[in-house]
Amino acid sequence: MTVEEFEEFYMHSRQSLVGQLYLMTGDLHEAQDVVQEAFVRAWVRRGRLDRDAGPEAWIRTVAWRLAVSRWRRRGRSLDAWRRHAGGEAGSAAGPDPGTVALVAALRQLSERQRRIAVLYYVCDLTVEQVAAEVGIATGTVKAYLSRARAALASPLSDAEFKEDYGV
Repeated sequence: MTVEEFEEFYMHSRQSLVGQLYLMTGDLHEAQDVVQEAFVRAWVRRGRLDRDAGPEAWIRTVAWRLAVSRWRRRGRSLDAWRRHAGGEAGSAAGPDPGTVALVAALRQLSERQRRIAVLYYVCDLTVEQVAAEVGIATGTVKAYLSRARAALASPLSDAEFKEDYGV
């Protein structure tokens, strides 16, 4: 991928990837950070990135792995903080009520269910593409999606949410 192609790819996919990672992580600032870091890593290897081979999936996977690594580090730090200082860290609210409701509902899912649901419903990947990206069988992806739909039915059935977002 040339410098110009990479810049075009960045301009067209950054916002979408941030939105996807926000839904996966539940933290907008974290999503922005990990997507930016993933793009930095992609820039270094842009000569090996092929536009037809799905560079967006590569960026999304790297960003997800960065987020997981940060969670682990943060968890260890938070445990240490609680042991020594007895406090708890706060978090920032989402940008709008509908997104906040969606993120809150997604937080009720397990990490893997949430990731699979976002890849399928938000990123519009096929079941096969989700299976390949997550590294599990297609039947397992279908089972996770079914459970995620059932778990999200109640939290997202609020009439106000449906009215505001046409669900």
